Amino acid sequence: MVNTSQTQTTQRGQSPSRPQSGPSFDYATLAGVVGAFLIVSIAMILGGSPGSFFNLPAILIVVGGTFLVTTTSFTWDEVTKAQKTMLRAALYHAETPGNAALQVLFLADQARRNSILSLQKHLKDIQNSGFLHRATEMLVDGITPEQLEAILEQQVLATQHRHQRSANILRRAGEVAPAMGLIGTLVGLVQMLSNLEDPSTIGPSMAVALLTTFYGAILSNMVFHPLAAKLERISQTEAIVNQIYTIGICSVSKQENPRRLEIMLNTILSPEQRVNYFD
Repeated sequence: MVNTSQTQTTQRGQSPSRPQSGPSFDYATLAGVVGAFLIVSIAMILGGSPGSFFNLPAILIVVGGTFLVTTTSFTWDEVTKAQKTMLRAALYHAETPGNAALQVLFLADQARRNSILSLQKHLKDIQNSGFLHRATEMLVDGITPEQLEAILEQQVLATQHRHQRSANILRRAGEVAPAMGLIGTLVGLVQMLSNLEDPSTIGPSMAVALLTTFYGAILSNMVFHPLAAKLERISQTEAIVNQIYTIGICSVSKQENPRRLEIMLNTILSPEQRVNYFD
């Protein structure tokens, strides 16, 4: 994460160093999910019978049922493609808007000092920022400013739509998991009441009844809903970052003054993320 409050100054006749690009590993999500499960596990162990919380029929009902019902609400292709987006949201920070502004200002400065074609040598340095890399490639290939702006705006909308669809899948799974837990509870109660004459079946049936509700609550409140909220937050940040990339690359394509670009970008950035690249 780049601290944009640190000004990237230049010596006379020299350009600032290129800011680092790309997402960074997010320990908060991993620590939050693992920590929550660890706390629940410790509570089970302190209770003296952690093995009683494992029940295969209950797991099949909740986990398998949640996956299949969620898939019914969408298409198989949507669910499988969304898994990559979900994993990325769980493990990585999005690029910060301040650092994104520094990157496009660096490219704009290089294009002014040399030429737009000179940006080709910087492509390998920004390959971790997929959107910026593709936009710079199109810029170097000589696409007109109007076409470039239209393509990039369409890509921004497509990215937002993909993230929202993945978040919707997670929220749907968060709704289905408790419902499958309730279904499992009813299955367990029916099994118990239909075999009251056999005391040996009451315990296993009651375990299914209670543990399905437990599994459903765990998955919904500790996995699906938190990840959906995280994905939506990342999607909002990435939309701002991609907007910054679009404005910056289109400005370079139109050969506008990079100092004017800096002023434009600072109107988008929050006060604590505003950059001071040229001063």
